[in-house]
Amino acid sequence: MLLVLLSLVLLLASSMLALSLSRNPSRAQDAGAYGAVLASLCGLLPAGRVLFTGRTDTLSLPWPVPLGSLTFNLDPLAAFFLVPVFLLTGLSAVYGVDYLKSYAGRKPLGLAWAAFNTLTAAMVLVFTAANAVLFMLGWELMAAASFLLVLFEHEKAQARRAAFIYLTAGGTGALMLLAAFSLLGQASPSLDYSAFAPLTGHAASAVFLLALCGFGLKAGFIPLHVWLPEAHPAAPSQVSAVMSGIMIKTGVYGIIRVLGFLTPWQEWWGWTLLVLGAVSCLLGALFALAQHELKRVLAYSSIENVGIILMALGLGAVAAVNGAPVMAALAFAGALLHIFNHSLFKGLLFMGAGAVLHAAGTAELEALGGLGKRMPRTALFFLAGSAAACALPPFNGFAGEFLVYLGAFKSINYSGAPALAGVIAGLSLAAAGALAAAAFTRAAGAAFLGEPRTERAARTHEAGPLMLFAMGALALLCLLAGLAGPLLLLPLGSALASAFGLPAALEAVRASAIPLVYISAAGLLLLLLAGIAVARRRAFLGDKKPAAGLTWDCGYAAPSPRMQYGASSFAQPLTDFFQPVLRKIGQYPVISEYFPAKASFSTEAQAVFYNSVYLPVGARIRDLAFRFSWIQHGRLQIYIMYIVVTLIALLLWKL
Repeated sequence: MLLVLLSLVLLLASSMLALSLSRNPSRAQDAGAYGAVLASLCGLLPAGRVLFTGRTDTLSLPWPVPLGSLTFNLDPLAAFFLVPVFLLTGLSAVYGVDYLKSYAGRKPLGLAWAAFNTLTAAMVLVFTAANAVLFMLGWELMAAASFLLVLFEHEKAQARRAAFIYLTAGGTGALMLLAAFSLLGQASPSLDYSAFAPLTGHAASAVFLLALCGFGLKAGFIPLHVWLPEAHPAAPSQVSAVMSGIMIKTGVYGIIRVLGFLTPWQEWWGWTLLVLGAVSCLLGALFALAQHELKRVLAYSSIENVGIILMALGLGAVAAVNGAPVMAALAFAGALLHIFNHSLFKGLLFMGAGAVLHAAGTAELEALGGLGKRMPRTALFFLAGSAAACALPPFNGFAGEFLVYLGAFKSINYSGAPALAGVIAGLSLAAAGALAAAAFTRAAGAAFLGEPRTERAARTHEAGPLMLFAMGALALLCLLAGLAGPLLLLPLGSALASAFGLPAALEAVRASAIPLVYISAAGLLLLLLAGIAVARRRAFLGDKKPAAGLTWDCGYAAPSPRMQYGASSFAQPLTDFFQPVLRKIGQYPVISEYFPAKASFSTEAQAVFYNSVYLPVGARIRDLAFRFSWIQHGRLQIYIMYIVVTLIALLLWKL
């Protein structure tokens, strides 16, 4: 535990040092990056030890705050979440050194690094806090630091809009969490987790709903996702990697923790999680298919993956309530393993998108093309991340979804609720997987294959060495985690037992390792055959240079890159089929002459929930608020009277 606290100290100290060196961008970069990497190395050791031993480390320090205590708890569940925190933030810091160089002299890099390391420290605090006051301190610190990072390019209207939508969502979620913790701790003298009394009936349901909404606004599942597609593209790419790979998982962690405080569970809680997760994974993948900007594609993909995690938690909860412990253990194991795997491949994908944006000046898919020849390593790493996101073995995205499938298939041994939950989860996961494969085929193909669609895309260059190192390390981890899927189940068992306490968890997880061994062996064989094919090709070609020629031009006399398949044309059959859901806006050419000189075509995917739900509701709230504007007299005496009346009312209520 002391090493985790040391990592916190290193992060906060490097934040202050980077901020104090704002006038020297190079030194500010060094202070921020070195601090993040050292903190990651310090934090990985205790987190890994707790995961493999199953032991819990606790540390309590005096803290004269009402209802609060400096109590830190590193149990296997917290350690499981801390491992991707330290892995991804350390590599993102290395990536950020190269990525942010172009902003030197134009942006306050000291502030950016201070906010980045503060964000990391806040997430560590959230995962290790054993007191609600300490947790909320880390939660709000995390929101403030990420708000500053989303607002990094504040001169852009899109960044300002994204930051304030995010701030509104975060503030609303924090109020709900305060209410949930107040209900949990109403019968205890402190807000320590260990002092929470078990709740039953309507009180437990109220806490569940408050926690689901409060943490859901951070996790970003549908319909609480409106901030996520705006904030992730606006932030610097290494920050987008951390926000998508880890920060949104703090919401999932909070839901799991609160479920541990509430016993016994009610069946409708599981159905709520299952349905919300199924809707999120399906609509997230569908909206990803309709986006034109690479980072927005990845943002909606994160909504899809959070939906998969939430659906797995719902499947496990329904199974556990109905006496199906093996099915529940497999579903919960799949959720946790997908949390870890998603942090790796989504971090890699956002870094790849950042390399494209850094080199081409844009991430618009219709303005890219042909980058695979100009950025071959970035293309290879992005394709590896895309394969993992599509759950293709031997990469790591497959293992977590495979466990969820196993849990769903176990439903054939039951009838009633577990059987129905298994069918819904299995079908939703399969449909989302097909849509995700289409979305990433479209994104990778439009960006890296074909010919450049603009002059800027034709002049792109490979990413810097530190950016390539970070992407290469994550791609290697995605591959190793996919091949070592059976080994990952060993530490996963202790996290499962800590979070859910299922007696059949360890046995079920160990049994699921057997099919994963065969899949890993098949993956190794596939890699061996691919290596042999590459070696034989090189030996056959020798010093010969491949011939270059024109692509088949379909009979056109003067073909141009604009005539090749684009991202919109690739997705058009699917997006047209789902038009009632997507509500895509299109401007189609109207040809009224025999020889038209110019024609244009454009499509735009709407933010359906934001436009149809949140904007009308926000307008109603604004109108209601203006009706009470008469309360603001602008007189200090009246405001003091409000405070006095409120204090008297509170004193009378407590008597």
